[in-house]
Amino acid sequence: MKYQTYLIFGAPGSGKGTQGRTLGTIPRFFHCACGDVFRSIDTRTEIGQAFLEYSSKGQLVPDEITVRLWQARIKDAVGMHIFKPDIDCLILDGIPRNVGQARLMDEMIEVRQIFHLTCPDRSKLVERLKKRALKDNRLDDANEEVIRRRLATYEEETKPVLEHYPREIVKDIDATQLPVLVFQEIVKYVCQDQHAAV
Repeated sequence: MKYQTYLIFGAPGSGKGTQGRTLGTIPRFFHCACGDVFRSIDTRTEIGQAFLEYSSKGQLVPDEITVRLWQARIKDAVGMHIFKPDIDCLILDGIPRNVGQARLMDEMIEVRQIFHLTCPDRSKLVERLKKRALKDNRLDDANEEVIRRRLATYEEETKPVLEHYPREIVKDIDATQLPVLVFQEIVKYVCQDQHAAV
């Protein structure tokens, strides 16, 4: 059975995590952020060791390992009855991060809609990321050069994921609005989709 899934998509600083966490507090929705998956890896497992082998050398973790880690996290959530795939919808942010990952995940998830948080003014994203880095005490992330590199990586590797899915399921939402207004739009689309599915 494929997991019924909504993707929250956008450049670094567009508010994916905020929206994903908020939607995940609603009954029948389970939020899984890719960053949380990496932060909670059990390095004693075979897949954890494989991840460590690449990350400790500063190398990119292959797509297959990233997707297997994500899959293990979802299976744990199912095993602990936190995520009930027969009645819950999955909310993902931060994965798939490239087209290769999207292809690998096609057999596991049915993407119902993609909420694309747009922000054409990159300077606003840079400011947001700097503020977030200082607030979360991630001082290396406050470096403007690091931020610009992350945004460039998003444009080259992640944004093409949108073209992997049918255009009609991609919902563009202005990320520069107040977070509550962004959330309001997401909920509107989710309600329409859920109503159509009944």
